[in-house]
Order: sequence, then C-alpha cells, then structure tokens
Amino acid sequence: MKKDDIHMIERRKYGLAGETLPVIGIGCWAFGGGDYWGHQDQKDVDAVVGLALERGVNYFDTAEEYNDGRSETALGLALKGRRQNAIIGTKVPPNFTEPAILRQHCEDSLRRLGTDVIDIYMVHWPITDQSVADAFATLEVLQSEGKIRTIGVSNFGPQQLQEALVTGARITINQLCYNLLSRAIEAELMPLCSRLGIGILAYMPLLQGLLTGKYHSADEMPSVRTRTRHFRGDRIGSRHGEAGAEAETFAAIQGIREIASELQVPMEQVAIAWIFSRHAITSAIAGIRSVDQLEEAIASAEFRLPANMVARLDELTEPLLTRLGPSPDYFQPSLGGRTC
Repeated sequence: MKKDDIHMIERRKYGLAGETLPVIGIGCWAFGGGDYWGHQDQKDVDAVVGLALERGVNYFDTAEEYNDGRSETALGLALKGRRQNAIIGTKVPPNFTEPAILRQHCEDSLRRLGTDVIDIYMVHWPITDQSVADAFATLEVLQSEGKIRTIGVSNFGPQQLQEALVTGARITINQLCYNLLSRAIEAELMPLCSRLGIGILAYMPLLQGLLTGKYHSADEMPSVRTRTRHFRGDRIGSRHGEAGAEAETFAAIQGIREIASELQVPMEQVAIAWIFSRHAITSAIAGIRSVDQLEEAIASAEFRLPANMVARLDELTEPLLTRLGPSPDYFQPSLGGRTC
C-alpha cells in the first residue's frame, strides 16, 4: 500500500484554541517494561511509534510514574529525530505539586523525554495535600516559559475540576476512565467538560482486556485486574470493600460479545467504536505494545457503529451502570474522594 493510499485517522478538537488530537492515542504505560505489564523491547516501541506517526496517530500518553520513568525515556528514544511530528502528554503525581518540587519534576520529565516542551502536562490525580492554587500557578509559569504547551488534569471530578479552574488556569484536558462497563462520567463530568470546552481523554477503553472478550469469569483474570468496583471487594488488591457487580459485568460482556458476532467484527472494535459515538470524547487512549495491536486499534478507530447498535449497547450496559452508581472512581468506595 502506498503512503498516499493510507486513510488518516479522524481528529477532534479540544480546548478553546482549536487544538486537535487523533481519536485514538497511544497509551505508553508498558513502554520501558515493568512489573505490571512485563518486559517491553525498545525495538517494538520504536516500531509502534514510527507506524503510529505514519498513520496520523500522533498522540502519546505517558506519566513519570509509569515504570519509574522508563516509559518517558523509552518514548523519548523512539521519538528521536521526529519529535516535531508528535504530541506528548505526561503526568505529575499530586504529591509533587509544591512549586519548587513541581518545577523539578517537570524538568526531569523533559529530560527523560528528550524534549524542550511537553504538549499536555497533567496532574495525575486530584491534589489533596498541597495547595491547589500554588500548583496551578506554577503550571502557568511553566507554560509562560514554554516548558509546557497546555495544562491538563487526570481523574478530576466535578468539584476538583472547578477548584482547579477557580485558580484561573486554562485547563484543556481531563483524562478519565470511560468504557462500556464504566460509564459514570456521563452523569455530570461529561456534560461539565463539554460546557467548559475541556476535552476528555478516555483511558482504559477496554478495561484492561475485559472488553476484548478474552475472559468469561472474574476467576480467569489476573488479580491485578480485578481491583475495580466491578469485582468483589475481597479480591486481592481491592481497596473498595464493596460487594462488586460481577454478575452484571459478565452479563454485559456476554451481550457485547453477541453484538460483535452479529456485526462480524472483533469485540474490541465494538467497544472502542461505542466510545466515539460520544462526541464529548476527544480521544481514547489504547495501551499499545506491538504494531499488530496498533493496527487493531486503528481499525477500531475507523469503525463506526450504526445508531441502533449504539442504543442497544447503552441499554445492555444500563443495569451495570445503575449497580455501580454515579461515582466515577472505580477503585475506591463509591463515596471515595478520588474520581477514577
């Protein structure tokens, strides 16, 4: 196939200045390798980044916490010589947002990424132990110095987002957990972000493999992936302590599997295409470890669901949405302070 014949990926606007992102972004958590996802070869990272840029999938989402900074380092190596074609988003933990410390962490991320500017710099979780005003004032200074282009947040609920906006900082992005099995942001956060012109990056679009159809019961899953409120609170690593919603979760998965079979497409294509039926979503962040996974993600981003199928999927997952409730924090108890 000639390069001119390749269909470039759809892009959507976010923020108030007309910035755009591809509807699918590259989640870089596995880059650099680590205990959670295992070894990741740099050659595979280079191949993924190169092909993604060719196809217009030029948003790369990382964080300093991913593999102790190795994700940022691996991404920086892969982008060497082609940084100008990429959009980089990275994140700083909330406990490192005291002004001098925040500045140093930004500088450290810049060094690991091998760049002089971060396109979207996000606070990874809501700030609870530091001054919100001081943190966002520092981010604005870093922005004025050209070290970051836009300010973002991740996992901020309605109140936390409003507290950040009161500081006067122009926030362009809120990165939130969103997928067919995790729809809580629809109640308040999605309308709020739309009203304010804040883009939404949807992470865990396949809920760490659940929406690929690979698993038929919770007992088949690795314990590190059964910590959300979809699962019983007595499972290893769980923090929420609630009864969970395993019956509703796997009933929904079976229904989605049947719809995918009707459409004769992989289940993950249905799950990701459903996300794009929500126009408030700017981009879905898919964890990508190989060029094969990248091709699958691009195919999912290019697939469009008929309106009647979107309605069926909404109805199918409504019982699970009702059972889990309106709190978009799927790791803490329903009334927990964090958002996702």
